Amino acid sequence: MHFKRLTKIVLGLSVMVSGFAGVCQAQAAGDIAVKDGEKIAFLGDSITAGGWQSPSGYVHLVVSALASNDIKVAPIPAGVSGHKSDQMLARFNNDVISKKPAWVTISCGVNDVWHGANGIPLDRYKANMTAIVDQAQAAGIKVILLTSTMIREDANTAENVKLKDYNAFLTQLAAEKKCLLADLNADMQKAIAEGEAAGKKRGTMLTADGVHMNIRGDMMMATGILKAVGMNQAELAKAREVWLDIPNGVTLRQGLTARQYEVLEAQAAKEKISVDDLVKRMFDNKVGEFPHQLNNTID
Repeated sequence: MHFKRLTKIVLGLSVMVSGFAGVCQAQAAGDIAVKDGEKIAFLGDSITAGGWQSPSGYVHLVVSALASNDIKVAPIPAGVSGHKSDQMLARFNNDVISKKPAWVTISCGVNDVWHGANGIPLDRYKANMTAIVDQAQAAGIKVILLTSTMIREDANTAENVKLKDYNAFLTQLAAEKKCLLADLNADMQKAIAEGEAAGKKRGTMLTADGVHMNIRGDMMMATGILKAVGMNQAELAKAREVWLDIPNGVTLRQGLTARQYEVLEAQAAKEKISVDDLVKRMFDNKVGEFPHQLNNTID
């Protein structure tokens, strides 16, 4: 599939999509806690590593959202695939404290549960996470705790039931240590429930594989973090306009922006077919025009 050609086809559609942000009425500027010129470290596992490696990953989305509201920050990527709370604690000084950020977001818990017998029991997780927060605050770094996102898009699995206790502890820890909290697990469950009500199927609504985020999942994570630091709906809407036009913003549709992919989704929903079927039909139709066009060029 030639996605540059597909991009041109998508641009030809007249479907207009409003997206989840909708049209926000003007409101007073929010009191955003993060300030211009500060550094933000993003500590985590493969979800955070992907949030940095992808141009539409949540780390980049947070940075671009702040920039779109005149707050320029320097990101410090600190996500390592497969890492659990003990490993993050072991490298916290080197990967975060030594870089002297003003803020750190901490995303940890998925692997502690997902790895089963090789994971981290709740009591050790509590000790590790408390130590990370204590070290950050002792170094003058402000903390934003992120509840762990779901392990596959079904809240009733044994893994997600177990994860509840880990996330409950993070909520408690944030209150005790006066950290900011982004309850991404709750945001994710709400988004999936709303998607199901709209006729979408669980599995890849927000993730590419049940765990690692797709563009919508990254937007969900970034939105949760930005709300935690005080960004209001008008400011988020402004950020989303930037997000929608990130080149190659859709991981599974290289060459498309999120805005273009939403156009495809809206057209597919209107015709009650899948996006893949719509893309195939559009591409086949375009290819089918070539012989006719070629004949018209022959004298």
